[in-house]
Amino acid sequence: MKNTITTEKTTLHPRNPHRFRYDFEKLTASYPELISFVFVNEHEIESIDFANPEAVKALNKSLLISEYDIQNWDLPKNYLCPPIPGRADYIHYIADLLAESNDGTIPEDENVVGLDIGIGANCIYPIIGNHAYHWSFVGTDIDENAMQNCKKIISENPKLIDAISLQLQVEPRFIFKNIILPEDKFAFTICNPPFHSSQEEATKASIRKVTNLENTKTKNPILNFGGQNTELWYEGGEFAFITQMIYESVKYPLQVFWFTTLVSKKDNLKSIYKTLNKVGAVEIKTIEMAQGQKTSRFVAWTFLSKKQQKGWKFLVE
Repeated sequence: MKNTITTEKTTLHPRNPHRFRYDFEKLTASYPELISFVFVNEHEIESIDFANPEAVKALNKSLLISEYDIQNWDLPKNYLCPPIPGRADYIHYIADLLAESNDGTIPEDENVVGLDIGIGANCIYPIIGNHAYHWSFVGTDIDENAMQNCKKIISENPKLIDAISLQLQVEPRFIFKNIILPEDKFAFTICNPPFHSSQEEATKASIRKVTNLENTKTKNPILNFGGQNTELWYEGGEFAFITQMIYESVKYPLQVFWFTTLVSKKDNLKSIYKTLNKVGAVEIKTIEMAQGQKTSRFVAWTFLSKKQQKGWKFLVE
């Protein structure tokens, strides 16, 4: 007999629609293909095998249909299949950050524009941000195949066509250069940086993750969340990527209100703050987030003075 108790995940953001246990009756009704992956676990609770990439993708499809009105969404093989509840948290905490600078009101409008650095093949942040707050996005990546998949997702979901535009970063060593143009104004940037320093390190971490999920040892990781090289690792790791981002951000002080990035390794925060102070960031914030027992965070910084912050118009005319 399955357990129908709905336990609230109080660690997730209060506006996150995924705070309660997955309603598999609703999800399988919206996406029947999910049914074959659902089973009742030892706690008598319906679940899926999170070590199975096809099961995770089916769950994502059902969530996107039922919660975000996205009818057509798919991923090429071996691309990052993100956990949607955690991605939603980042978006909702950014909304709170914008509200702090907007007299306590979240600016909800298509003229609020965000820049997604490393949109990947999944297009998740723009999908969530547009659905929750009607924001528009520019998504950028160095992977042309990933961008083509995002283009397909956008074209097959008419509500996204005017909300999301894509820009291929043609020089992989840069992050904002070639992307932020002189006429651009972004309310925020968002980024889930690659956090491994090499392909070898990424592979070892993948083996650990799958071993923990399946509770068995494996030498050949089948990733539940996938990931291409550019999604998983960067020479020098997460800190090197974020440092590059910080140094480039200095060149666009009046064009972006809040630069933000996820920081997976808490030990990197001290050095990140040191670099931000070195380049003269006016305000720096660390926003803590939690999904179950896992804690994550993002760092936000701005070069706008208090006076400039007050004069910023979130709704671009």
